[in-house]
Amino acid sequence: VRKLVQLDSCSAMLHRDDGYATTTANNDSSSSKTICETYKLVAEEEGPFPFPDGTFDLVISSMAFHWINDLPRLLTEIKRVLKPDGCLLFALPGGNTLPELRSSLVLAELERTGGVSTHLGPYVDLSNVGSLLTGTGFKLPTIDVDDIQIGYPNMMVLMEHLGRMGEGNACLNRKERVGLGTFVGAACLYDELYPAEDNGDGEDESIVASAQIIYGIAWKEHEAQQKPLERGTATHKMTDIAVTKTMG
Repeated sequence: VRKLVQLDSCSAMLHRDDGYATTTANNDSSSSKTICETYKLVAEEEGPFPFPDGTFDLVISSMAFHWINDLPRLLTEIKRVLKPDGCLLFALPGGNTLPELRSSLVLAELERTGGVSTHLGPYVDLSNVGSLLTGTGFKLPTIDVDDIQIGYPNMMVLMEHLGRMGEGNACLNRKERVGLGTFVGAACLYDELYPAEDNGDGEDESIVASAQIIYGIAWKEHEAQQKPLERGTATHKMTDIAVTKTMG
């Protein structure tokens, strides 16, 4: 990688680690050589990118797609700025992220208020990722998934960590305020329904939180890419190549 362009709509997020990078460079003489030129640009992710067609060989997104309102539009714009045979590489939280927290809050709110509201941001289901890529014209998509479980002392600590990560509820139709009784009830339900297994390491982990991470790679079309043969051009049947073992 010779040139790297970092883009974010939030200047504070974009320049968050500038001080750390400078301190590291001063303490490590071997880092005096620049690995690649880096440019930081404050721009809107939802709108058209300020780049001409076919600018980049590679576009990378790490845990950011779930904050986008119009994913098909964003993917189309990414495809536009990629060169032919350019690559999109991304990771995002999947729809099976934090199901324990979601269900605990729903049950507690249903009991206390008689209704439910959104408490967690919407996530993309794994089954929809492939169709999003192919629907916007990407070729050769490959999807993988990791299911991760993390232990926490209680639900309040989990929610504090989510808030410090900037992963709060971004839904516009969320309630302005949730009662303390709902939070306490949800915490008790969480402890009862989703306890963590005692692994004997001495850590204070009373509950478990699940996260689903979806990884994907796809390419902009290019004439050199492999393509499937047209329907009806097969020269062999599956029965011709099947191997049948018989008892001797």
